Amino acid sequence: MDRNGTARRLIPLAALLAALGAASGDGRAQTGEVVDRTALRVCADPNNLPFSNKAGEGFENKIADLIAAELGVPVRYTWYPQATGFIRQTLRARKCDLVIGIPTANEMLQNTNPYYRSSYVMVYRSGSGITATTVGDPQLKSLRFGVVAGTPPASLLARYGLMDRVRPYQLTVDTRVDSPGREMMRHLAAGEIDVALLWGPIAGYYAKAHNPAFTIVPLRNVPGSPRLRFRFSMGLRFNEPDWKHRLNEFIKNKQAEINTLLLEYGVPLLDDAGEPIRP
Repeated sequence: MDRNGTARRLIPLAALLAALGAASGDGRAQTGEVVDRTALRVCADPNNLPFSNKAGEGFENKIADLIAAELGVPVRYTWYPQATGFIRQTLRARKCDLVIGIPTANEMLQNTNPYYRSSYVMVYRSGSGITATTVGDPQLKSLRFGVVAGTPPASLLARYGLMDRVRPYQLTVDTRVDSPGREMMRHLAAGEIDVALLWGPIAGYYAKAHNPAFTIVPLRNVPGSPRLRFRFSMGLRFNEPDWKHRLNEFIKNKQAEINTLLLEYGVPLLDDAGEPIRP
């Protein structure tokens, strides 16, 4: 995803944890696993809604709570802004055992099976008269766009000759003080821009807080342009197969509950065929 910013198992985790505990030392010695068994140690951004914050209000916080409840342990956080150095300073430094949201196939760490799939979206005010479903629609040519610089939708705007209509938002920020997505949606609500092109989970979350409503259109991948749709997994260290298996079992067993949670946060979920998953 940009910021480079996809759906969430058979043996119950409690039973599996007991089985692993019975064989404890040998398995960990062979695989090199250093996962804490007394708490779910999660590394997360302290101020990055809708994903996570210190108050536990993000959907990644809620998923961490579900995992911890299944394991019968508390959640323990290490907070670090999700920017350059995040994985190196947290997971690789063994300050935690899990990152809840990471693009699938991220090469810096080991990925679980994906637990959700979403996309960049086009957002406009529902009463604006806009009916476009693609960035290339002619009715958009005279409108004003908001886009985070360096993200895939920016390439689409350039492709269709619309960059002179763009209000850019910063890609790399300190999330403790800045939120480009929140700011873009605020400007859209105020009429300072006509169309926002933004990562779907961010757009969906902030759209829920506004009245009148916004129209959110998931963007499809366009041949010859950067990908717009991504699967997300959980991230853990390499060479920890038992931990990965336990997390994959959790995702399988709790997928329906995870989907419900994400939809409550406004995440535009897509199924394997790329079609929207409805509440």
